[in-house]
Amino acid sequence: MGWGISMALPQQKTREIVFQILYSQDVVKIEDEDIIPFIMSLLMVTKKSVLQALEKCHQIREKLTEIDALVQEVSTSYDFDRIPLIERNILRLAIHEILFEENVPGKVAIAEAIRLARKFSTPESATFINAVVDPIYQRHLLNKSASKEQALLT
Repeated sequence: MGWGISMALPQQKTREIVFQILYSQDVVKIEDEDIIPFIMSLLMVTKKSVLQALEKCHQIREKLTEIDALVQEVSTSYDFDRIPLIERNILRLAIHEILFEENVPGKVAIAEAIRLARKFSTPESATFINAVVDPIYQRHLLNKSASKEQALLT
């Protein structure tokens, strides 16, 4: 890539950037304009890549109340405020992809959430992430199926 060609980042790398921005902004309350150069130098990515990740972060934050409520509903044995920030932000990313991003298959979102948990947290976290995200995915499938059936009947 030394020829000045700008290539799009793989989705896995983009997810990692999104997760790291969400987490960083939860920990330090850093503003977008301050996080851009930080992420660029830390992860050695282009400004364009960081801006794309920030856009996805904004989309996630717009749905935060809804996403967090689902996490609370599914993880009844955990107090939401006690879920570590790493896991909380991985959950937010995965659930957003499942519910609001038609171009991301639900199983891919789950697999990626588990991968992120293993990379940035612990194997136990990966199990927890799966235990929370999978029921939300299953419910989403049922809702989509019911909506399609309803549309066919009308």
